[in-house]
Amino acid sequence: MSNNKDFKSPLAKDRGLGASHHGTDHKIAHNITTLTNIPLVAWVIYTIFSLKNSGYEEFVTWMSHPVSIVVAILFVISAFKHFALELQVVYEDYISNHSLRMLKVIGMKLIFLALGTATIISILKIAFSASVL
Repeated sequence: MSNNKDFKSPLAKDRGLGASHHGTDHKIAHNITTLTNIPLVAWVIYTIFSLKNSGYEEFVTWMSHPVSIVVAILFVISAFKHFALELQVVYEDYISNHSLRMLKVIGMKLIFLALGTATIISILKIAFSASVL
């Protein structure tokens, strides 16, 4: 008698046998961050040009607006997540030692988490210091 594997379709035999077993999720996350970065980067560019002749007080007043706070934080989250996804692909493609690759990926994610958190805290500190001025 033949075993049960002989009756599976080629797709069923190949499902889950990719190199990293999470390529689709990674690609979807990459595409989402790419799409969210388009309007967020446009917003940052517009903001830079609209505030280029402003002083610190005008910037803090602008940054204290709730929409500015939320959009700036969304930009930081989306940009750092996108950078992490991109660097992970580079590490997975070019580092053949599995242990070193995993160490690099985890370290990179921790560094981006720390940088993103520090950036968000800085945004909040600037935004909430407007009442002091």
